[in-house]
Amino acid sequence: MSADTAVDLTDGVLTLTIATAGAGTSMNFDLVNAGTAALRAAGDEVGAVLLTGSGANFCAGGNVRDFAAAEDRSAYLAELAGELHEFVRALEAVELPVVAAVQGWAAGAGMSLVCAADIAIGGPSTKLRPAYPGIGLSPDGGMSWSLPRIVGKSRAAEILLTDAVIDAEEAVRLGILSRLVADADVLAEATTVARSFVAGPRSTYAAMKRLLAVSSTSTLDAQLDRERDGIAAAAGTPAGREGVNAFIEKRKPDYTTVN
Repeated sequence: MSADTAVDLTDGVLTLTIATAGAGTSMNFDLVNAGTAALRAAGDEVGAVLLTGSGANFCAGGNVRDFAAAEDRSAYLAELAGELHEFVRALEAVELPVVAAVQGWAAGAGMSLVCAADIAIGGPSTKLRPAYPGIGLSPDGGMSWSLPRIVGKSRAAEILLTDAVIDAEEAVRLGILSRLVADADVLAEATTVARSFVAGPRSTYAAMKRLLAVSSTSTLDAQLDRERDGIAAAAGTPAGREGVNAFIEKRKPDYTTVN
């Protein structure tokens, strides 16, 4: 995959590049929009999504020079945020595991996309920062929704209001990053994790994501009902039948026949 390729589908993993080395690894909206289209068109050949940048950083946020040059800054930012939010909505709607390979900096909207991932792999040099107060802007990309659900309301407020720089170890402790590997191994490890989902039970992953999406605002009583209904429905799916049958037959389940 070349540095400027927005979309790549290999071995069932849909890799979406959101930033390149150009413009200081700021978010490239041609790539983002291509990613949105790819997510909306994704069929059974896609088993997982991998988000990555192709430069030194995952994504350094929006291109502030472009913000400054816009004739109508408000209209320009509304357009960009709208495009980014369609990408985030498409990530949510696809109901596939989303893995982020977070090398270097993830700032601004780049940090928002890390928070939107199900699993985020970083390295010792990975750093995250909201970056909005420094340019007098408020968050986009869903950060005000996702960050409190990851770290809690009080800590999210502190991070956003103080424009905190979060190093790799702290990001893992807070749950923003899932784990760390060597800096040189971030992309390879994230790719391996994404590929591990391709042959797994996709209907199960989708059901898990739906449950997790509503858990923070659900009562225990309502969530128990959802879990009951979900596991009962799963038992009748091809993946559920294959998983149970494989367990009884003492063999590894083959979900590729039912996905």
